[in-house]
Amino acid sequence: MATFLYRLGRLAFRRRRLVAVLWVAVLAAVGFAAVRAPEAPDTSSTMPGIESQRAFDLLGERFPGSAADGANARIVFVAPKGEKVTAGPNRAAIERLVGEAADGAQVASAVSPFAAKGVSADGTTAYANITFKVTAHDLTDAAKEHLEKAIGQARDSGLTVEAGGTALATQPAAGGSAEAVGIAIAALVLLLTFGSLAAAGLPLLTAVIGVGIAMASILALAKALGLSSTTGTLATMLGLAVGIDYAMFVVSRYREERAKGHAPQEAAALAAGTAGSAVVFAGLTVVIALAGLSVVGIPMLTKMGLAAAGAVVVAVLIALTLVPALLGCWPNAVLSRRARRSGRVEEAGEHNGGSRWARFVLRRPLAVLLLGVVGLGALALPVRDLQLGMPGDEVKPTSTTERRAYDDLAQGFGAGFNGPLTIVVDGTGATDVKGAVTTITRRIEDTEGVVSVSAARFDAAGDTAVFSAVPATGPSDERTKELVHTIRGERAAVEAGTGATFLVTGTTAVNIDVAQKVQDALVPYLLVVVGLAVVLLLLVFRSVLVPLKAALGFLLSVLASLGAVVLVFQQGHGAGPLGVESTGPVMSLMPIFLVGIVFGLAMDYEVFLVSRMREAYVHGSGPGQAVVSGFRYSARVVVAAALIMMAVFSGFIGAGESMIKMIGFGLASAVLFDAFVVRMAIVPAVLALLGRSAWWLPRWLDRALPAVDVEGEALGRTVPAPAGDTAPEPARL
Repeated sequence: MATFLYRLGRLAFRRRRLVAVLWVAVLAAVGFAAVRAPEAPDTSSTMPGIESQRAFDLLGERFPGSAADGANARIVFVAPKGEKVTAGPNRAAIERLVGEAADGAQVASAVSPFAAKGVSADGTTAYANITFKVTAHDLTDAAKEHLEKAIGQARDSGLTVEAGGTALATQPAAGGSAEAVGIAIAALVLLLTFGSLAAAGLPLLTAVIGVGIAMASILALAKALGLSSTTGTLATMLGLAVGIDYAMFVVSRYREERAKGHAPQEAAALAAGTAGSAVVFAGLTVVIALAGLSVVGIPMLTKMGLAAAGAVVVAVLIALTLVPALLGCWPNAVLSRRARRSGRVEEAGEHNGGSRWARFVLRRPLAVLLLGVVGLGALALPVRDLQLGMPGDEVKPTSTTERRAYDDLAQGFGAGFNGPLTIVVDGTGATDVKGAVTTITRRIEDTEGVVSVSAARFDAAGDTAVFSAVPATGPSDERTKELVHTIRGERAAVEAGTGATFLVTGTTAVNIDVAQKVQDALVPYLLVVVGLAVVLLLLVFRSVLVPLKAALGFLLSVLASLGAVVLVFQQGHGAGPLGVESTGPVMSLMPIFLVGIVFGLAMDYEVFLVSRMREAYVHGSGPGQAVVSGFRYSARVVVAAALIMMAVFSGFIGAGESMIKMIGFGLASAVLFDAFVVRMAIVPAVLALLGRSAWWLPRWLDRALPAVDVEGEALGRTVPAPAGDTAPEPARL
């Protein structure tokens, strides 16, 4: 591996113009294809294998012409203080809005609150349901503007009018200016780490090129592969983060080899052969974690994972080829200002911050280990109270109309009106379909926790009916989840008595089903991802204990970060400073996101840090000295990489959407815990306690494993040692 990458880096350095032109050509080609590609359909809402999705499919089959997952708008009206919505002028304004909405394009139906019993008991609040023939993704701007205009006219009459539902929902935005600040912080960290604008700018430039190629490829293939516009979100975030890190590791090793006296071409080749080997295996662990998302069985998550894995592959290829080529174009620009002025490249000092920290840990490994494990364990304790769900309008900022509509509806009708359950009755096996539907309706209406049920609506054939049931509790309440399970538990008795069966769906039921699906898939996902990565690390480090230690440390950091998410977003501790206006369940996909993304990044730090220790150990250093050597050369760069990751992820905390805040906070916390507590403290402490046993590998297993030579041992035999310090050569193209 090291020899092959050494030759590849040398070739890229020598043919730098060709390599640079080829990458620019690839970027231009995929960019052109993305511009010409047709818009991708929105297929991300499909959730196979859950009851609520089967109910949606049945609705689409039995009620043709009306999309079961079509866009909807729930318009909530609140009368001025002291008045009622049934008063003449208020009622006229509401009826006028419903009539205007019914005439809009793509509208399937618009039901007046006075015809659908949508007026609160005290007469102060009412709601009207507007349903559309298409999904929210396919809703045209003209259709939205028509509805917004009607709402504006109703507001002019003096009514308070707010809109919930999917039709006019504000799209969640990323961190905006906060995210730009995060990228600026990443640039500052690079500048402080390398002391050179060129060295700081090169990783940023190559990362942006890689993300551009990955995103353009996703857009170009979106139609063919059924990708949605949200598929590339994860690819952008991870592609930028790992792209910067991988390029930074290669540039750092290049500077190190220059300090040893190697000529620029030889230094670039050695950087590709050594740091490049670590990049390859670190990238493979990330790809394994992301591709493993397919285990969950949610198409949207599978596509997001595969798209992000593709972005990581592009980042690896750029680090191995484009980075050496750009180093060939400006061989001295990436050196520090002192090196360029003095003509002498200095090697990392024996007593730099990394080596001093390593010696500190080696002197008291047991205390450092216990402190790290106990601290992370304490942060992980709130995971016991973890509640998974899909936070809805109740956690949005009060500045959004969806949140205000939610609050008004809950105040006028009760929290359950924000998450009604849809019951689909399949009466094809019943002799008396209408009688069976009546029996099912009454049974569900009599279920404790159900406030009311609507009248059943039959399909054209008369063998399928649909009605809604309103719970007494809100969509994210645990009692609502128990109610759904209770209703479904009555199905067997109902089917035996009537010959008909029913399915429970609706947004609330979908969220409950998805949360359960993710929870059931989490352990298999962990086994697949951790198992494959342990095997990969076994190849890299030629050790049994090091991969196991890496996996256990990762699990500890993920649990601690998930516990921090529960503390803030579910229990509300420290929610104010982060701008979290209300708490709720943790997003269903959050544990999967943390496991998949953070595992890959954690293995990055593990490979880059421990591979230098392994390299020193293979070349004759003792166990303790190998730890010090690894920290001497890698600690500063690993710290910089972690700070960059945290800066990028923290940018998402500035988003207005609670779910994006949660993702940004969770990922930033996980990187903090894993890089600074696990990799920088627990790992050296464990290695110090294990001594030579850390690198133990049974002889039979050593013979069975293929030799991949990540440490560049073969290069030490084939590459001649530098004759002495080499002064920086003139910059050339």
